[in-house]
Amino acid sequence: MGDLRRIIWLASYPKSGNTWMRSLLAHYFMPPGQAPDINNLRQFTTGDVRRDFFDAAIGKPYHASTLEEWMEVRPAALRLIAGSKPNHHFVKTHCQTVRLFGKDVIPPEVTAAAIYMMRNPFDLVPSFARHQSCDIDTAIERMANPDMVMGTEQGIFEFLGRWDDHVRVWTEAPGLPIHVIRYEDMLRKPGPTVRALLEKFLKVPIDKPKLAQSVKATTFDAMKKQEATIGFAEKPQGMESFFAKGKAGAWREDLTPAQVGRIREAFLPVIEKWYPELLKETESFAASA
Repeated sequence: MGDLRRIIWLASYPKSGNTWMRSLLAHYFMPPGQAPDINNLRQFTTGDVRRDFFDAAIGKPYHASTLEEWMEVRPAALRLIAGSKPNHHFVKTHCQTVRLFGKDVIPPEVTAAAIYMMRNPFDLVPSFARHQSCDIDTAIERMANPDMVMGTEQGIFEFLGRWDDHVRVWTEAPGLPIHVIRYEDMLRKPGPTVRALLEKFLKVPIDKPKLAQSVKATTFDAMKKQEATIGFAEKPQGMESFFAKGKAGAWREDLTPAQVGRIREAFLPVIEKWYPELLKETESFAASA
């Protein structure tokens, strides 16, 4: 297969805009009229939880019960994913880029670069609670849990860990070409934000009409309408709607002062670095308890 450093990771903590970014890039890079709907994004990209690659890696139906068993197979599955296309291609992940049981969760030998989608934790917590079908206090606990893991019935895991650790290990990964995008900037100025990604990081020419059409086709309302019409296969079981609010600042309605205080206490250093504009308001809000 030669050099397998072909994967451009689309990395994020869950509910941080990964589906949005995958869909937007699909609309931009695929021929007009051929961009997939939200249930067929694998026509453009793929994810690191694809069971067929895990099956192929071991030559039989895959099943694991532990993280260690998963990590025994994951490197081989990722090599197959990397080799599934001849050139650079996008692969979704919610995993941290760390080492487990002596192996890299995000192996350098299959990695070309990464795009990291980030969302402020105050808005992320209520959305993550819906994703997990739990209450907000439980969601805060899970986002502050260094051992937080999601997984499929077959034992294909997603090692999330703490939200702040997730941000740190991706944005500070040594030697990794990475482009960081804040969900809030995508909402506020999607065109310029994506243009910077395409032009400065991916080094591709800009087709202005196509970029404008891609942004229009993947607005939150457009994707929410798709889910209402055709459903969304990636929606976790028990979750009422994957695309719920999709706006910045909803935490003011969704969180109590005590919950805002807990989030600040858990993640303050990373909030200070990436969301300094929220420091004063959240401090005041938390103090009103």
